[in-house]
Amino acid sequence: MRIVHSPQMSIGQTTIGDIKIDLSSRDDIPHILLGLKHIYTTPSIRERVFQILEEIVPCKDIEDESTPVSINKGRPGMDQWKILVLGVLRVGLNTDYDRIQELANQHRTVREMLGHGIFDEEGNYRLQTIKDNVSLLTAEIMSRIDKVVVDAGHSLLGQSTNEDLNGRCDSSVVKTDVHFPTDTNLLFDSVRKMIETCAFLCTIYCLLGWRQSAFNIEQFKKLYRKVQRLRHSTSKNEKKRHARTEAIRTAHEAYLALAEFFLKRALATRDQLHEVHGVPLAMLADLSSYIDDTIRQIDQIRRRVIEAETIPHKEKVFSIFERHTEWISKGKAGVPVELGIRVCIIEDIHGFILYHKVMENETDDQVAVEMVTETKKRFQNFSACSFDKGFHSKKNQQDLAEELSRVVMPKKGKLSEEDKLREYSEEFIQTKRLHSAVESAINALQVHGLDKCPDHGIEGFKRYVSLAVLARNIHKLGAVKRRMEIELGMGHDRKVA
Repeated sequence: MRIVHSPQMSIGQTTIGDIKIDLSSRDDIPHILLGLKHIYTTPSIRERVFQILEEIVPCKDIEDESTPVSINKGRPGMDQWKILVLGVLRVGLNTDYDRIQELANQHRTVREMLGHGIFDEEGNYRLQTIKDNVSLLTAEIMSRIDKVVVDAGHSLLGQSTNEDLNGRCDSSVVKTDVHFPTDTNLLFDSVRKMIETCAFLCTIYCLLGWRQSAFNIEQFKKLYRKVQRLRHSTSKNEKKRHARTEAIRTAHEAYLALAEFFLKRALATRDQLHEVHGVPLAMLADLSSYIDDTIRQIDQIRRRVIEAETIPHKEKVFSIFERHTEWISKGKAGVPVELGIRVCIIEDIHGFILYHKVMENETDDQVAVEMVTETKKRFQNFSACSFDKGFHSKKNQQDLAEELSRVVMPKKGKLSEEDKLREYSEEFIQTKRLHSAVESAINALQVHGLDKCPDHGIEGFKRYVSLAVLARNIHKLGAVKRRMEIELGMGHDRKVA
């Protein structure tokens, strides 16, 4: 068995069970540490969590023999318990790695939770070590740990596995870290990265041709700024409007011409690197991707500006860096559009998140049944759930009725007499009123890290969302533990008095 957390005590070290956490503090750190402390000091819970954590082992980076791509395996020097603690703190506090490094090196209680004593001044953490090791926590691993944490919370609250468990389901948008997209700025991003990648590869393989890459980008940016400043005229004078339209067309043509010039050079560089110098295509994947982005954006700008064509939504890309980004318009007041991905959650009546799903190009009505069936696999006593109108479809109503003993899902549109009889019942109305409490859970997730995902790629997005849900459940577990300890202390004080 791998050692998830070293049991060897050092001089001045406090056991995790003896760590003193300030119950009067309303900061998030004590709540999270109380949840982690309960996990560690309860043998049955600790054993289940450690068994899952055994699957990740920080070690030196390795290279796959079949590809020249480096595979992240973390960095030695941190056991899995430390990785879990720092990962949960990072998202639970909605902060960055720099603050986590400061907390890990300077915060006394956090260091005690990591297993350091008062004389252990040498056990400091490097920033890159924390980044590499926290990224080892995959979405699948955290989902399994999350189940253990929710079970622990239910046990504390006296929720029996034989007692019916009710839930509320809703979705929200988690933003990706992107700027607002236009076809012109996406073309600038594509050409800039294409030039930078060509210059980098040519430097490695001692090729000429891109030594003035910074100057090339600067010249291209000047044309981009010119296009960006031009606006269609609102003048009543037809000649002025026509002149401005022609100026916009001319500026775009010059912008596209320079982009095509750099595109031809990049294509020639890629061919030379692969065919003449034998560079594997795997090492040219990023360059090929930026070339494809440039080709697509040139085509779309020409069709929109020169040919006055409307570009279909399905052809658009909203970021060349976070390609999974979606353009989402949910019709909220003051929020016309959001850039990110929908995330759906099911919260129980105790405030724990039972299950979540990252909805890639999916809408609420497409995931309703899956949310319930997956939750029932994790919690056999899950028997009732409420939804809003966005999840409604006739098929969903029928399928969910077979899965759950009670389904509260308002119907869209005009109600039939049968629908009125169902939706005007006292039980339906009362449950529908309670459903709005799920907005509090969504807000808590957003406040504690799930407002915007700073990690890159769809896998990084899913990992970050899973870690945010786990951190929220541990925070909730700590809040329950804090309330119980305060009540226990007050009862003890009464007895003494």
